Formats: sequence, structure tokens, C-alpha cells
Amino acid sequence: MQDLDHSTRDVGQEAGEDVKQSAERLHDDARAAAESVAARARDEAGQQADRARTGVASELSGIARALDTAAGELREGSPQEQVFGQVANGLSGVSDAIRDRDLADLASEVSAFARRNPLGFLGGAALAGFAATRFAKASGTPRTPADASYNAPSAQSGAPASASATTPETRPGDVTAPAVIPASHLTPGDH
Repeated sequence: MQDLDHSTRDVGQEAGEDVKQSAERLHDDARAAAESVAARARDEAGQQADRARTGVASELSGIARALDTAAGELREGSPQEQVFGQVANGLSGVSDAIRDRDLADLASEVSAFARRNPLGFLGGAALAGFAATRFAKASGTPRTPADASYNAPSAQSGAPASASATTPETRPGDVTAPAVIPASHLTPGDH
């Protein structure tokens, strides 16, 4: 009977050790799989950040070239030519800085600038937001022939074609110019 108790105890201990070893292997395998997934996610995020950084640098470089070209077409020495040239040089420098530095360096520099000059940072952030909004609107859905028919006179509306030619329909968000009265219609007392 003692042998039976002793062998039962041995089998129980062996089974316990087997379960413990299996749990440790399972834990190690799960940790290795999690580390592998995390490493792949970090690599993918880094690659996407690099692509975004390169894209932003290219866009800024293109804008800088366009401003430089515009500055070259303006009268030399004019205030507009000087401003366009300075902005082009600044954007070119920013483009090179973005292209040549890694994301962590850029983030720490932006953070340091924000601490040194919070008002300038907020102004720059607002300007970047406005620029991003303008860019998003400009690169939105292009007008299609169906959109053109929105402003075209309709046979069902009963409005004569000449009425739509003088007062075009507008959509919400359209920018309209103020009415201009030709100078020939002004009399000496009108201003």
C-alpha cells in the first residue's frame, strides 16, 4: 500500500512538473510571438513615417520651387519678389531639414520650439491647418460634367437662358466677387 501511495505521489509530481514546464514553454512562446508582432509593427510604423516624411519634404520642395519661379517672374526688388523669395528659401530649408532628419529629432525640435515660443508655435500650427484645409479642398473631388449642369439653365425651370447668364447660381461655399460698377456709368456726384 505504501508503494501505491509512493508511486501515486511520484506520478502526481511528474505530472505537475510536466504541466509547469508546458506552461513555461507556452509563456515563452507567447512572449516571443508578441515581441515579434511588436517589432514588425514598429518597423511598419517607421516605414510609413519615413514615407510620410519624404512625401512632406517633396511637397514642400515643390512649393518652394513654385514660389521661387513666381518670384523670378516678378519685378526684381519688388516687395512681392522679396517675400516670395524669402518664403521659398525658408520652405526649401524646412524641406531639407525634414528630409535629412529622423522623426524623433524633428519631434524634439518642434517640442523645444513650442516651449521657447508658444505663440509662434500656435500661429504656425494655425497656418499649417489653414494650408492643409486649402490643400484638401483643392485636391478634393474634381468637378464632373454633372456638376457643370448644376449651373446650366434648365428647360424645366422656366427661366430664360439670358437670366442665368447675368446672374449665375452659386453653391454654398462659393466665393463671389462684389459687384463692380463700370467707371463710365459714374457721374461726378457718385462715389
